[in-house]
Amino acid sequence: MTTPSTSPYDVVVVGARPAGAATAMILARAGLRALMVDRSRYGADTVSTHALLRGGVLQLARWGLLDRVAAAGTPPVRRTVFHYGNNHRVEVPIKPGAGFDALYAPRRTVLDPILVDAARAAGAEVRFGVTVTGLDRDANGRVTGIIGHDQAGTPFTAGARITVGADGMGSTVARRTGAPVDRGATSAAAFIYGYWDGLPVDGYELHYRPGVTAGLFPTNGGLTCVFAGTTHRRFRSESRAGMARAYTRLLGEAVPRLLDPAAGARAPERFRIFTGRAGYLRRASGPGWALVGDAGYFKDPITAHGITDALRDAELLARGIITATAAKVPEAIALAVYQGTRDRLSERLFATTDAIASFAWDLDRIPTILIELSESMNDEVTWLTELDYIGAAAY
Repeated sequence: MTTPSTSPYDVVVVGARPAGAATAMILARAGLRALMVDRSRYGADTVSTHALLRGGVLQLARWGLLDRVAAAGTPPVRRTVFHYGNNHRVEVPIKPGAGFDALYAPRRTVLDPILVDAARAAGAEVRFGVTVTGLDRDANGRVTGIIGHDQAGTPFTAGARITVGADGMGSTVARRTGAPVDRGATSAAAFIYGYWDGLPVDGYELHYRPGVTAGLFPTNGGLTCVFAGTTHRRFRSESRAGMARAYTRLLGEAVPRLLDPAAGARAPERFRIFTGRAGYLRRASGPGWALVGDAGYFKDPITAHGITDALRDAELLARGIITATAAKVPEAIALAVYQGTRDRLSERLFATTDAIASFAWDLDRIPTILIELSESMNDEVTWLTELDYIGAAAY
């Protein structure tokens, strides 16, 4: 059972998924007293795109965690293949560099515990089964910690200099602080995915056809995660006949070879769905609080870049907090720099993702949009590669 706590921490992080766990890990490695809480349980699965892109793999390599992802049996991905309609195929090899030579698409039951364990090993306190329902404030309105309860209903409070909301799209921290949306997307795609057995895939495969897309990502346990995506409107119509039928219809358009019985692959019997939500960039901080991951920045999953940006922004935010805690820079300035850098690295990717999620493209236009996407990712990787460590000895 979780016991109540009123001990002050430097930082309390709400949410133990990649953004929250990575933030807590970096803070603890720098010597800060960090508490991380999550209402779920350790190692719980969640809806995810799985894919780590170059920026995400780079971060895990820098933090000394990439070997653990590989050791968990996550297949290395050394190429991405784009399919446009029936006859246009483009293969892009993954060039070695920055300490790695492959991408990975780990199950969240693999990736999330690795990050949580790293946070614990660095000295962060971790509490699962804690639901945050509100925020403490001082007489001036500054956030000073969290209010909530454990699974037994026992009240739980924790005080901290800074409270970090890493609690996803439905963020309690964002809601309780009233963090406004500074920029919103206009499109929202919907997805169905499941795990195929006996479906060999040598790399990431992405398929584009008018009105539908699909992706194949090799993951743990010899399985391949296969998603099918379309507009929210079409998804609503297709799903009336059941998820299995909707999935089959969409894949039949996007990747018809998968439905060939002669292929010998076993299709999934259970499905995960994401019905769609328009992306946003929220105000990232205020007096005593900050947002990271989907709590502050969410874009459509169609570009599979969510985990990568979560790991990037964990580093950005942690650096800001470390700087502010050391009194090198006022907190408001340090957190403003965090948001400014986050937004600068995200804006082009955000806009391009929105364009893809609109499905307002044809097979002549989509390759150009994807080139724009790749260029924005390269900008991000270049920036991450040039980072020098804070507290290098701790890493």
